[in-house]
Amino acid sequence: MASTINPLLSSSIIGTQIFLSPPTPKTTKSLPFRKFLVTRSVLDRKSDSQTLKTFSSQATLAALLFSSLTPQALALDNSSPQTPSPVIQAEAPKPNLSNASPFSKNLLLTAPKPQTQSTSDLPEGGQWRYSEFLNAVKKGKVERVRFGKDGSALQLTAIDGRRATVAVPNDPALIDILAMNGVDISVAEGDSGNGLFNFVGNLLFPFLAIAGLFFLFRRGQGGPGGPGGLGGPMDFGRSKSKFQEVPETGVTFADVAGADQAKLELQEVVDFLKNPDKYTALGAKIPKGCLLVGPPGTGKTLLARAVAGEAGVPFFSCAASEFVELFVGVGASRVRDLFEKAKSKAPCIVFIDEIDAVGRQRGAGLGGGNDEREQTINQLLTELDGFSGNSGVIVLAATNRPDVLDSALLRPGRFDRQVTVDRPDVAGRVKILQVHSRGKALAKDVDFEKIARRTPGFTGADLQNLMNEAAILAARRDLKEISKDEISDALERIIAGPEKKNAVVSEEKKKLVAYHEAGHALVGALMPEYDPVAKISIIPRGQAGGLTFFAPSEERLESGLYSRSYLENQMAVALGGRIAEEVIFGEENVTTGASNDFMQVSRVARQMVERFGFSKKIGQVAIGGPGGNPFLGQQMSSQKDYSMATADVVDTEVRKLVETAYSRAKQIITTHVDILHKLAQLLMEKETVDGEEFMSLFIDGKAELYVA
Repeated sequence: MASTINPLLSSSIIGTQIFLSPPTPKTTKSLPFRKFLVTRSVLDRKSDSQTLKTFSSQATLAALLFSSLTPQALALDNSSPQTPSPVIQAEAPKPNLSNASPFSKNLLLTAPKPQTQSTSDLPEGGQWRYSEFLNAVKKGKVERVRFGKDGSALQLTAIDGRRATVAVPNDPALIDILAMNGVDISVAEGDSGNGLFNFVGNLLFPFLAIAGLFFLFRRGQGGPGGPGGLGGPMDFGRSKSKFQEVPETGVTFADVAGADQAKLELQEVVDFLKNPDKYTALGAKIPKGCLLVGPPGTGKTLLARAVAGEAGVPFFSCAASEFVELFVGVGASRVRDLFEKAKSKAPCIVFIDEIDAVGRQRGAGLGGGNDEREQTINQLLTELDGFSGNSGVIVLAATNRPDVLDSALLRPGRFDRQVTVDRPDVAGRVKILQVHSRGKALAKDVDFEKIARRTPGFTGADLQNLMNEAAILAARRDLKEISKDEISDALERIIAGPEKKNAVVSEEKKKLVAYHEAGHALVGALMPEYDPVAKISIIPRGQAGGLTFFAPSEERLESGLYSRSYLENQMAVALGGRIAEEVIFGEENVTTGASNDFMQVSRVARQMVERFGFSKKIGQVAIGGPGGNPFLGQQMSSQKDYSMATADVVDTEVRKLVETAYSRAKQIITTHVDILHKLAQLLMEKETVDGEEFMSLFIDGKAELYVA
């Protein structure tokens, strides 16, 4: 530290040596003197009066501070010091320090008392002019001075004991004059601690700033924390990827369930890494990239961890968002650094999660492109398959938005394979439930097959959350095992929200909700080829006053193929709640509870006419395509590619489909109104009716399916 501070002192502070001796002990043996370098502040004493207010105290403080902060300025002298003109030998301090603060005691500098001189020419009075004060100092007639805490005045003590005050002008040489003439200098008590702190801060800030910048640039240019170091603030361009020489992810393909096709695709990549000769003998080349595509929660990242655990080769993992920074060019630099590390460890695997963060289409959208992101993807494209090639590095990437990725990123040679990780089917959900039930105490009545059939469309993450919520409910109820009731309640909580058991519901509203839900269930049960009713509840959940759960067909969900009769039945079921209200309470007393039902009916009917070709008047023509994403360079809204006359026909056909569904549902309810009453009464008593109890009502009432 001394080597850093001393060069600056030589240019900004004029040094004057003062020898200080501690109080003389009672023994006659001479003690060695401490030799301190006392320095004079060079704060340039501003021309205005504000500078002088802090100068006197800070200059004296700086003298002692730098004498103690810099080891090179401190020396021990065992011999009697010489006494040239700038050097003064000081005796033990003589002022009374009993009332002084420890800080002031440390600041007192004493000088030897000059020989007794004549005091007849000393000024009279308690207020001296500054010129009189300087003459008295030069003649050795001033013993000590005490600066005020604001530095604008001082109090002197003459050799005859008289005291006077002097207004101090802006004189930078004052401290030197006092020191060279042996005047004892002190500073009045007050806010000296804060002044010291501010003064030290002002002096040390340049040193700290220069040292900090020097340290940062050293770290960024190969010093400690630079390339090969431990990382530092200037390592913007270095990759933040996590590296494992021997991957220990704790996940293998045995731990991945419900994604058999994706595992098969990735097992070939693993086998290629383990047994490359088997493939190269036939002229096959290792795939350079594999893109995992699928909805959120389907296990894309889990599969990548399994590949790392199975392959046993060096593994780099990172998120695409780590490449994006505030500064332009940093992302490209991190991509280069990542692939440089990967090539040095080849063969290896690089996994980039959520690659759509940097892989979006370039130069598209309303606001133009993003310079930083586009430079990053350009560098990524070059590293994947550029001029220099990328041998021995397999890139795995995951995204749930393949539609936004740049076409240059998806081409063969960069990502040779696109593996779809879709939602699991019934068999896959059973296996996933078995995986996530490990370590959980399950009751004997838990049937994974039934749970899997009640959870169509659930991903692996959804099923994991389901089992965890069931375990939490069991613990809340002080149970030792997780039964099917906890799993059922957890499923309903996930789908529709938590129950509002303490909600204040009047009997009139409860009755209305019961008939509304009974209308949905009744129409759904009697419509041919429609999903069976799984459960009916009038317990409020979220924004819904009641719910009717249907068990959708697994085959229909997986294929995505819906017949015209199914869609017509779906509209009739949605209208069943409003029709039940009209039949029981009258058209004047219906409520707004069917608003969501109407939105669903209108959407289905319009799609049947515009997109599915289920209208004879419109025919097999798709009109008014879906709106595009404006940030992908597509249109903001669907284009009107048909005339106003065609629009009138569309509206007429939509209304016709809705009216037909309404008449069918009303016919079912009026024909089986006695079953509607029984079901509503049962709901008011129990609040929840499962599918088996519901079907027993139809058997007792001898209900028959609707025939058009």
